[in-house]
Amino acid sequence: MRTFFIIWSGQLVSLVGSELTNFALSVWVYQSSKSVTHFALLILVAHLPGIVVSPFAGALVDRWDRRWTLLLCDCGAAISLLAIALLLTFGRLELWNIYLVVASIATFNCFQWPAYTASVTVLVPKESLVRASGMTQMSTALSQLIAPIAAGALLGVIHLKGVILVDFSTFLFALFTLLVVRIPSARISEAGKEAKGSLLREAFYGWTFIRNRPGLMALLIFFAITNFLMGSVIAVVMPMILAFASEAVLGVLMSVGGIGMLAGSVLMSAWNGPRRLIWGILGAQVVSGLSLVASGLEASPILVGACIFCFLFANPILISCSQAIWQRKVPADIQGKVFAVRWMIASSCLPLALILSGPLADHVFEPLMAADGFLAANVGEVIGVGAGRGIALMLILAGVLTLLATIVGASYGRLRDVELELPDVNE
Repeated sequence: MRTFFIIWSGQLVSLVGSELTNFALSVWVYQSSKSVTHFALLILVAHLPGIVVSPFAGALVDRWDRRWTLLLCDCGAAISLLAIALLLTFGRLELWNIYLVVASIATFNCFQWPAYTASVTVLVPKESLVRASGMTQMSTALSQLIAPIAAGALLGVIHLKGVILVDFSTFLFALFTLLVVRIPSARISEAGKEAKGSLLREAFYGWTFIRNRPGLMALLIFFAITNFLMGSVIAVVMPMILAFASEAVLGVLMSVGGIGMLAGSVLMSAWNGPRRLIWGILGAQVVSGLSLVASGLEASPILVGACIFCFLFANPILISCSQAIWQRKVPADIQGKVFAVRWMIASSCLPLALILSGPLADHVFEPLMAADGFLAANVGEVIGVGAGRGIALMLILAGVLTLLATIVGASYGRLRDVELELPDVNE
């Protein structure tokens, strides 16, 4: 646990720096392009590498020393950030530069995430895995709480280049924490022996492992569907808020979301989840769906802030329960392969959602909800008309579909009984 706490502290500081840069770059891209499509493209390029690289990254992570994998990933991401800072210094920064660097950092993350998650499994006792995942979510929550307000203030003082250099310094701290610890190797399991072979064979073994376990496959498909629904609106929430509020208000609302995520992660760190973790997943999705529906009903910072709080409060419950199920059911020595394929499939629908969300917002839903739009006289009477209300309608539809998907998932026995059908792995 001591090693886990040291690594966790480094990742916490690094996440705060990364969120500073993410917020600053998001604002820069949207203000430079004035296009929801360009804004969605930024999120898209952050996810595309994972679909192509993840299976091979997972296989390599299981072959390599996981501490050195984490070290090299942090170094690569830090160098990528310096590239943006240099382009800014010489006045050569363009949109395509940002897309390229974001894709580069995303590629390093394809190696870092399975390496970090698999490391937690060998460092933390099985009964504490939900709490460890809760602490990991707490890191994300603290970064989302601190970063938006801090980035909004820093942009006016040290500008984008200064924010990037602050982020670079947080990577150095994370590197230091990794240098002072040792991560033990996982014990070789029967599944690990079966997976041995060429890189291509090992890359696809994660899929074979999941396919042969219907409960895990059902859980994976459920997340793919809900990720598509979430992805269809994640890129347009900030533009919707900016349609009726200032950048400062946007920063406050994002920080309110950070408070919600922090509250949810603290709950999971202390509670360790329900006895049947699947009910935590399904319940959290219900809260997420209701939050999406409510957020589109009115252009009110208070209402939207409350919905963001509830949505992100449910997120650590959802992720912690899911993560613990996978860590308990998958042998530690093949978790890199399995988790990489799991991430690839669960996120496979996200790029399509991101590709569609920008054009749908700009060319379909926003015109429909304009003052003279086709839906202004009926739906507009309920949720209002004008800039941002088309996006609000997208959020409502995504929320309703999320609730329907959760009801179907709860009624499917393989998903509902995944913890009962599969034994925990013996570590």
